[in-house]
Amino acid sequence: MTQYECKSVADVIKPFANSQGGLLPALHALQKEHGYIDPSFHLILADAFNLSSAEIRGVVSFYHDFRSKPHGKHLLRICQAEACQSVGSVQLTNFVKDLTGLALGETSNDDSLTVEAVYCLGLCAAGPAVEFDGAPIARVSSDRLAKFISAAAKDIVS
Repeated sequence: MTQYECKSVADVIKPFANSQGGLLPALHALQKEHGYIDPSFHLILADAFNLSSAEIRGVVSFYHDFRSKPHGKHLLRICQAEACQSVGSVQLTNFVKDLTGLALGETSNDDSLTVEAVYCLGLCAAGPAVEFDGAPIARVSSDRLAKFISAAAKDIVS
């Protein structure tokens, strides 16, 4: 990590460092800024919050929304909450794995697509739901999702 990156990390977490319970907001801010929580950030966070780097690693690995490496160019998050499961999200997840070869938590070899689980998009009455590149999509069918994935693949090729 360069000195510029260290300063950037320190600048991002500074507003949260002196507040009780500030670690989670700091981690969210870092992920928003950098796209992920690089393990090299752990020592800076540990120092700012008077914690060990093992404690930081534990928090980052505990929460599903934090990632330790960048996601692919396109991010597909499939809701795995009970409401979506009851209307087909498990089958949708299996369809994506069959189509792309990617299980939840995996990124394609060319870094074009990452598939992740999410545990509620607030579309419980209109499931199964996914989020594709930050846009929530309700009532997703296999055919509809295949079109999104195909368009993403064309975007990568062109």
